[in-house]
Amino acid sequence: QVQLVESGGGLVQPGGSLRLSCAASRIIFSFNVMGWYRQAPGKQRELVATITRGGDTNYADSVKGRFTISRDNAKNTVYLQMNSLKPEDTAVYYCNADNYGINSWGKGTLVTVSS
Repeated sequence: QVQLVESGGGLVQPGGSLRLSCAASRIIFSFNVMGWYRQAPGKQRELVATITRGGDTNYADSVKGRFTISRDNAKNTVYLQMNSLKPEDTAVYYCNADNYGINSWGKGTLVTVSS
C-alpha cells in the first residue's frame, strides 16, 4: 500500500476555485488508476474524477467542464483543479490509489463552498 496525504481544502465562495493535492509516499507512475472521491454530509462517497497510468481521465457528470484531474509522476502527486465551485460541491474530498486491485485512501480534506 501507499500513504496518501491530501491538502488544499478550505472555505471558498460560490464561483471560486481551489486546487487539491494528493502527495503519495512512494512512486506512483506505475499505479493503474489515481482518483478523487468525495463524501458530503449524510451522503455516500462518490467518484469525482480518475486518471489512469496512461493519462486517460474520467469525470462525474456533475463536475465535467469545471474540474480537472492531473498527475505529476515526478512529484508523486495527483491534483484536482476545481473551478466554478458550487455549494453542492461541499464535501470531504479523498484521494485514492488503485494499484491493480490494491486500494489506498487518504484521510481527506474538507472543501466548503459558501457565501
